[in-house]
Amino acid sequence: MSLARALASLLLCTTLSGCYVMQAANGQLEVLRRSRPIEQVLADPQTPAATRRGLELTVAARSFAETELGLPDSRSYRKYADLGRPFVVWNVVATPEFSVEPRRWCFPIAGCVAYRGYFRESAARSHALKLAMRGDDVSLGGVPTYSTLGHLPDPVFNAMLGWRDVRLVGTIFHELAHERLYVAGDSEFNEAFASVVEEAGLRRWLQALGREDERLKLEVGTSRETEFTQLLRETRRRLKHLYETDLPDADKRAEKQREFGRLQFEYERLRTAWGGYRGYDVFFERRPLNNAHLASVATYHDCVPGLQRELEQAGSMQKFYERAEELAKLSSRERRRAVCRA
Repeated sequence: MSLARALASLLLCTTLSGCYVMQAANGQLEVLRRSRPIEQVLADPQTPAATRRGLELTVAARSFAETELGLPDSRSYRKYADLGRPFVVWNVVATPEFSVEPRRWCFPIAGCVAYRGYFRESAARSHALKLAMRGDDVSLGGVPTYSTLGHLPDPVFNAMLGWRDVRLVGTIFHELAHERLYVAGDSEFNEAFASVVEEAGLRRWLQALGREDERLKLEVGTSRETEFTQLLRETRRRLKHLYETDLPDADKRAEKQREFGRLQFEYERLRTAWGGYRGYDVFFERRPLNNAHLASVATYHDCVPGLQRELEQAGSMQKFYERAEELAKLSSRERRRAVCRA
């Protein structure tokens, strides 16, 4: 897609959603301007060795995704964009003070999503402050990559090349899975589908390369993630029950803080059981916890166990995709009943 054509497409959206989409359009145009074909970057003798290695790994992962996982042969991850910053966008998530359900915003193409993304951190902070002053619980976090679902040629960003191999390759599998199947307005199903494809793809990739030690580490990491996620889910469940009671607001606030204190305590016990592994400490650092920090737990994990069972029963990636496409045709309620936790 030419820059002029992309500009026309993005500016059309601005008439639909105003200033928010305008900043997204401008940010996306910056990404397009800074994107270079990977083969050009690899052919450049000035390309740093670390960048070269990361892009070579990207090319190999892209090929594996197509040939072994049945993921799209699209324009994504065939270019490289160095934005000169650690994050591409900053996402704002918000919930009411006494709710664990995230607020949703609806846009063309993507449908309704549980966050707002900004290409400038200052704009994200401004919007987060506005929501907080209104009384919402708010979280703000930097995101080093994102997907346009194949509508534009998503590049590999500079921040991604500093990751471990497993994270870089897994991210490529995850984002290409979004291009393989995406249900507008159903973030929970979309993220779970992509997560299941990512995990299955990484297992196959590591096995194909004979990197058994890393595959075993992946299994341990997956087990820890499941335990930590369950801890967050339990906190979220108890808070949901608390908010549905008839307690006065002042009592709800006090109990809410006790629940977050309990979460910290339970995590420390879990960390001890892991032999002191501190990989999730960052979740608790430099911020008071609130409902918004738990919002993504449902978005990324509620439907994962059900879709994992679907993959096991399918027996192959292709049959799994076919089953997921059948689920995508159902109503949101029917889909949740079929594969997502209540």
